[in-house]
Amino acid sequence: MKKNIHPNYHAISVTLTNGEKFETRSVYGKEGEVINLDIDPLTHPAWTGGGQKLVDSAGQISKFKKRYSFKS
Repeated sequence: MKKNIHPNYHAISVTLTNGEKFETRSVYGKEGEVINLDIDPLTHPAWTGGGQKLVDSAGQISKFKKRYSFKS
């Protein structure tokens, strides 16, 4: 490896929204720093599958459904 071009890779602590903690290695911050997550796989709708809502601005979804709906 070339010298003086790579970031410092060190241990940090990550705290999830429910208070659970784990150690990992990262280039973030300094040795021993703690990251407190506001959004994580335990609470985000992308991982939990809930809270999906479509916002129909100016009827775009309605126009799409009307244009591309299959008629039986």
